[in-house]
Amino acid sequence: MNILLIGSGGREHALAWKMAQSPKLTNLFTAPGNAGTQELGKNVDIDTSNFNEVKKFVLEKNIDIVVVGPEAPLVEGIHDFFLADDKLRKVSVIGPEKDAAMLEGSKDFAKEFMMKYKIPTAAFKTFDKSNIEEAYSFLESLTPPYVLKADGLAAGKGVLIIDSLQKAKAELKEMIENERFGDASRKVVIEEFLSGIELSVFVLTDGKSYLILPSAKDYKRIGEGDTGPNTGGMGSISPVPFADELFMQKIEKRIIKPTIDGLQKEGLRYKGFIFFGLIKVEDEPYVIEYNVRMGDPESESVIPRIKSDLVELFEAVGNGSLNEKTVEFDEDFFASVFLVSGGYPGSYEKGKVMTGLDETDDCILFHAGTKVDENGRVVTNGGRVLAVTASGKTMKDALGKAYDNAEKIDFEGKYYRKDLGKDLISE
Repeated sequence: MNILLIGSGGREHALAWKMAQSPKLTNLFTAPGNAGTQELGKNVDIDTSNFNEVKKFVLEKNIDIVVVGPEAPLVEGIHDFFLADDKLRKVSVIGPEKDAAMLEGSKDFAKEFMMKYKIPTAAFKTFDKSNIEEAYSFLESLTPPYVLKADGLAAGKGVLIIDSLQKAKAELKEMIENERFGDASRKVVIEEFLSGIELSVFVLTDGKSYLILPSAKDYKRIGEGDTGPNTGGMGSISPVPFADELFMQKIEKRIIKPTIDGLQKEGLRYKGFIFFGLIKVEDEPYVIEYNVRMGDPESESVIPRIKSDLVELFEAVGNGSLNEKTVEFDEDFFASVFLVSGGYPGSYEKGKVMTGLDETDDCILFHAGTKVDENGRVVTNGGRVLAVTASGKTMKDALGKAYDNAEKIDFEGKYYRKDLGKDLISE
């Protein structure tokens, strides 16, 4: 089977790493890929936002499956483009159609969907320029902290949690009137703050049947103790110790099944991953957000735990036979620590030479913001540079190995959080 994987991050390297283990795989192409995916197949320089360019490549290389890593092409309708083209219709696309991708493409759409299908989530209201004064009044009716969410896609940075009412109003104005997050914040969802501990749960679905994948806990803030601005993710751990069988049953009954049923009732065709961003409030699960693809950095700890053939599962998603499949997991803990560029998530420099990559052992290195330069050296090419993933019988063992290996890798400005998992360790 020939597969085209779209994306360039750690999630895509993890997907590529897993697919490369399948006997069903013939050729793997990643567009644009990174220094890690280059070792597992061929990186291709095509503009994935130009669907006609993607079409040309898919037909030239006889691609059977297109796996869409990031959310933007899905929200822009890449799956619909394939279905509307006679030459592409038989190619399986792993990712929902455009209307279903609005679960991530619009926070307002997602919240209305949850309310309609009685899926537990925080109370909310949506505002824009036309009713910004009402938004200020709504903020005054809430108790701090205040949660502001850009309605559209904002690269994981469109959520603000603010303690001060005055600052919340100022930030709201900045988002709506000054378009702090561009078009994404022309509308803003203001939510009730839920106090609890977060986790991520994933399913793979063919639109009717679904398989629940391992849970994970990710760390979004740049600073230790969950301080500083949000990032694309500083690391993750799987499984989540508090997500026991009883809690997972609640998640499936109250959240996963109503979501799949709701999509079918709405006529929203969905083939691919659904990411449930959840929070445990006391002993009850609530949805913070949906994403329409695998998480990053969660993929780097979740995908290595999947023992089943991922290409075989993607094939079943495409032909609607997922109900015939099961998925098997590694029972060990997996911890993933992200190395990031100095200055991230603000401004940072690229092109820093990386050393020590060949000195690591008993771990997996998932590349994200990397590339191979003209001299054959691996250099930094983004804010989130590389995830170091390791496993162990306990979470502490897995984290210890990941941190030991993170120390061996170096590049100018390297930074990583050293407190991952501390919120999950009771002793």
